[in-house]
Amino acid sequence: MATQFQSSTANRRWRWFTNHAATWLAVGSTVLVVAPLVAIFMDLVYKGASSLNWNFFTKLPVPPGESGGGMANAIIGSIVVLALASLMGIPVGIAGGIYLSEFGRGTKLSTVVRFTADILNGVPSIVMGIAIYGLIVAPTKTFSAFAGGVVLGIMMVPTVARTTEEMMLMVPHSIREAALGLGVPNWRSVLSITLRTAMPGVITGCMLAFARVAGETAPLLFTALGNDFWSTSLNQPIEALPLQIYTYALGPYDEWHRLAWAGSLVLIVLIVVSVSLVRYVTTRGVLKGAN
Repeated sequence: MATQFQSSTANRRWRWFTNHAATWLAVGSTVLVVAPLVAIFMDLVYKGASSLNWNFFTKLPVPPGESGGGMANAIIGSIVVLALASLMGIPVGIAGGIYLSEFGRGTKLSTVVRFTADILNGVPSIVMGIAIYGLIVAPTKTFSAFAGGVVLGIMMVPTVARTTEEMMLMVPHSIREAALGLGVPNWRSVLSITLRTAMPGVITGCMLAFARVAGETAPLLFTALGNDFWSTSLNQPIEALPLQIYTYALGPYDEWHRLAWAGSLVLIVLIVVSVSLVRYVTTRGVLKGAN
């Protein structure tokens, strides 16, 4: 009897220890993941917040060596290029993910598409920029916002497609069977039920792809090039925050370095705000639809 009691006590102590160890391990892993982001953000706030003023958001860059000026053209340019990339990359990526998960299972074409998406995920961004330079910039003989949007959109496709596929495969087959049993056409079931159920995960994939391309500089050097003046034309060179930050960071002027830190802070805030708004609006829509 005493032996059984001692064994039970030892088991309880071991379970208590393993439970708390796993909890602290999870908490420590979370801190390790969040800490770099917090450290980077705090460093940007410390070095860039003091340079943020009305002129920064409304003025154009000034000639080298002069003080003042801003990055208004770069902010608008980033919005234009990222909007183009999202309009091109997200629908294509979601469509590709739907095909892989619902219509192309076991086919040779789906294997090729999946392999291609995985390869594209690993292609360096500068290689993508050179490719679009050869396909669009060289034939048209002009750098353009359109070319910048195309290269960033292509970079978004594989991430969105693979995430959409994985999220839709997680939807239980019973939901599909219930819809088909009620006489709902397969395409309607996929779009209205399966995709809607997987939408939170799909949105997460879209946000990851957006955040990845938002700070890309190398492909824009070969496509959008940059522009020190106001430009929202799709067939003309356009400035973007990563390009402006890159130029100012390499410059010899302290004023440029100050503005580069401020631009980095604005870029991070724009990404966080846009991603948060999209997630909030779409998630609310999904929840309302489910209710």
